[in-house]
Amino acid sequence: MPDTAQAGSTAPSVQAQVRHQQRLDALCAATLRALSGQSGLHYRGRKLWQGHTLLPSFAPHLHPQAEAVPAPGDGPGAPPAPAHADDLASFRGAADGVALRLRFSDRALHQQLRPALPMARRVFDLLEQYRAEAMVPEVWPGVRANMRHRFEAWSQAFVRARLHESAQGILLLTVATICRARVTGDPVPEALQDLLEGTRFGLAPRIGHALAGLRRSRHHQADYAVHALAIGAVVAALVDTQADSSKPAARARDEDGEEDAWLQIWVDFEADSEPGFASAPTQRDSPEGAPDAYCAFTTAYDRVVDASALVRTEQLASLRATLDVSVAQAAVSPGLLARQLQARLALPEVDGWDSGQESGRIDGSRLGQLIASPQERRLFRTEHIAPHTECALSVLVDCSGSMKTHALALATALDVLLRALERAGVQTELLGYTTGAWNGGRALRDWRRAGKPAAPGRLNELCHLVFKDQASPYRSARRSLAALLKPELFRECVDGEALRWASARLQAQDVRRRILLVVSDGSPMDGATALANDPHYLDRHLQSTAAHIEAQGQIELRGVGVGLDLSAYYQRSVVLDLAGQTTRQVLAEVLGVLGAAL
Repeated sequence: MPDTAQAGSTAPSVQAQVRHQQRLDALCAATLRALSGQSGLHYRGRKLWQGHTLLPSFAPHLHPQAEAVPAPGDGPGAPPAPAHADDLASFRGAADGVALRLRFSDRALHQQLRPALPMARRVFDLLEQYRAEAMVPEVWPGVRANMRHRFEAWSQAFVRARLHESAQGILLLTVATICRARVTGDPVPEALQDLLEGTRFGLAPRIGHALAGLRRSRHHQADYAVHALAIGAVVAALVDTQADSSKPAARARDEDGEEDAWLQIWVDFEADSEPGFASAPTQRDSPEGAPDAYCAFTTAYDRVVDASALVRTEQLASLRATLDVSVAQAAVSPGLLARQLQARLALPEVDGWDSGQESGRIDGSRLGQLIASPQERRLFRTEHIAPHTECALSVLVDCSGSMKTHALALATALDVLLRALERAGVQTELLGYTTGAWNGGRALRDWRRAGKPAAPGRLNELCHLVFKDQASPYRSARRSLAALLKPELFRECVDGEALRWASARLQAQDVRRRILLVVSDGSPMDGATALANDPHYLDRHLQSTAAHIEAQGQIELRGVGVGLDLSAYYQRSVVLDLAGQTTRQVLAEVLGVLGAAL
């Protein structure tokens, strides 16, 4: 039997990490928008986007880590050094640096002048970042201090990770440090001066003239680029010389910028070592355009069904009994939850007048009192403001095979949530999505009979499930909710089309506020579609569909990841640990994402 106490004790720390990262992302995005003067900047999947465009990685020191990353030990069997996480000032400094890059650098000109060689291109990009940082106005001393702090924290982490112990590593650290000092006017960090002195002395005759030119021309991007290109060429030549002397037979590098493993850490030396929940992948292609570019080979076998119709009456009664026991054990008060939900979802409205006030608008019906009693002061009235929950909320559940293990915990939380929402006056709907078959079914068969045409689009039978519709009260739909426990309903998932279907149903509701809550434990997955199309075909459609709904602004989209961070798809999301959290804790997390500010 698992140690539930231990599991419950570890869950809050993981949840805290995710919430902390989301708060940092929101604060940094606000700083970016304010300093750069560019709207539409936001973080998604821990990557920076401008609208639907994924922005590049401008420089290695602009990527602080919220979680601690241990440094390697002193020997093969030695334990790792103590872990270090970057502080808030590092995140602020990185955001300030990116904002200045967006504000003071001409991206089109920079792309035009970039060299072809990967190493020279990396150095050129870095030097342009330093130029942007040197443009900070004198009236922003805090921004300058933040960026200096961030660079020093990055350089210390570089040394802690022992990346300076190779010839290439110490060369790159030296170039990064002395170039920034010369361009921005900030001194070389004291802790690095002795470490870099030898390499710095050897570099001086090679790049000294260009280094002086960087400072003089920092206000003119094109003139500055001449000196930056010269430095990049020198560094690239030195790197090639060092690599040729150490690995003469391993110098294969293609024109697309594929680099050796040591060069990858120049961009991100702390890559892929984050603890906690996984994150949904952010695809290489941005979700540009409307989701109409997506297609299906055939829709002949797609269906929308009442979930209870797929379960035998006797089995449904048994599943409902199992769910009732789980709900009773959860011991969550629907009434208390309803009051908390109403506080988050209700909107203030004028609901009559409060008479007999000492200030406000004159109440004509009380003027007679003034004549009878000149000292009377309660002659005014004020508008009575009362909360009204004019809201519709739809829950869309991923019914893929991997969700079967979470079915009981999820059904328990949703049962309590729907009951509380109804008490709070919210219209509710519980929907699900799966496929009619594994590995394509009849849709795949038709494609094969048609000669397997290229790029067929979606190749499976959609099965959209209705566990509870908006018109049905909880009492009449409670038996249908138990269908969520039937294992045979869980197959594959095509998230983008399900999201579009659920949002269309919600859009038809005549209410002031609409919320769509998507519960999923992974990226879209349909084997037949992935094999016949681009592997990221379904992911991109989900991203574009979610971005399209959020851009319209008529539906508030929320993601609930079951053991997975869904921020790559949804701007507002939360992560749940259904195996380690109680129903009360799960509902508290859902309350938090429902009450997120617009």
